[in-house]
Amino acid sequence: MPAPAFAKMDRSFPMSSDLTNDLAALKAILCRKSVRLGDFTLASGEKSSIYVDSKLTTFSPEAMPLVGRLFIQKLLDCGWHPDAVGGLTLGADPIAFAIARESSDTVHPINAFVVRKDAKSHGMGKVIAGLENVRDLSVVIIDDVCTKGGSTAQAIESARAVGMRILGAICLVDRRQGATELLRDRYGVPLESIFTLSQLTDHMKALDAASHPVGSGV
Repeated sequence: MPAPAFAKMDRSFPMSSDLTNDLAALKAILCRKSVRLGDFTLASGEKSSIYVDSKLTTFSPEAMPLVGRLFIQKLLDCGWHPDAVGGLTLGADPIAFAIARESSDTVHPINAFVVRKDAKSHGMGKVIAGLENVRDLSVVIIDDVCTKGGSTAQAIESARAVGMRILGAICLVDRRQGATELLRDRYGVPLESIFTLSQLTDHMKALDAASHPVGSGV
C-alpha cells in the first residue's frame, strides 16, 4: 500500500501526531494573542466589535508549526495536492512559509509563493514572487482572515493571470460574512477554513464562564 502523500519522515525533533491537540493549541493561541473586542473598521469597510489580528499569531514561533501541520491536514482532507501555496501579501505569507517548512519532511514538499499587491516596477515586473515557473502549476490560495473575500479574490485573479491552476482556497479564520459565496460564485473556487470566528468567540466565552462560575460572587 503506497504511503500517504504527506506521510511524515524522520525528523530531528519530536512532533505530536495528534492533530486534535494541534487544533486546540492553535485555537488557544489565536484567542490569547489575536482576538480583540472593541470598535473596529475591517478591511472590507464594515464595522465590527471583534477584530482578529492574525499576524500576532502566525508570526509567532509557537504557532508556526501548528499552522503548517493543520493547513497540510486540511489539504489532505480536501484531496488537494498542490505544487505550491500562497496568497496576497502580507497576511498569507507566514502561513505559506509555515506550510512549506512543515511539508519539507514529507514525501510531497510544497513550495511557497507570495502574491504582490502590485507588479514590481523594475526587474521582470513579477506579481508572483518565490517561483520561477508558474504556468500550469497547481496551487492553493492561502489567506489569514476572510470576511468578504476581497484579498483572496485578488490573489486568485493574479494567480490565474500568470497561468496557475487553482485547486481551492483556505483561510485561517473565516468570519462567515460572504467570502465563501464570492469565491464560489464568481471564481468557482471552494473556500475552506481552519477556524470560523464563532469557534474562537465560543472558546473565549467558555473560558470566561469557567473562570467566573455562577454563584462564585466574582
